Amino acid sequence: MPEGMILGLISTEALLAIFAMAAMSYFCRASGFWMMRFVKPSPWVEAWLQSIPMAIMGAILAPVAIKAGWPEIGGFAAAFLTMRYTGRDMVGALAGVAVVAILRAVLG
Repeated sequence: MPEGMILGLISTEALLAIFAMAAMSYFCRASGFWMMRFVKPSPWVEAWLQSIPMAIMGAILAPVAIKAGWPEIGGFAAAFLTMRYTGRDMVGALAGVAVVAILRAVLG
């Protein structure tokens, strides 16, 4: 095994750099959450933050729906409508997956 390698797969320096970057990434996220405990967001910021899950789901699903067939379009519609009316992104994602699975089974 070469010197300075861990199990012969990765150098010690590379592993330390990965851990350092992971620690700094966690620090940035955790400090943001900690600092936001002391800030009262405006109604505009609240509305913006609540709309992010819908925007992310649309950005993920839109390219699939454009290039896909009827099962995927149905799943996109189910995910969108479920998220819109329940306000829960995970429920919307599960509804979309379920509709795609059912339509693929039915339509072939």
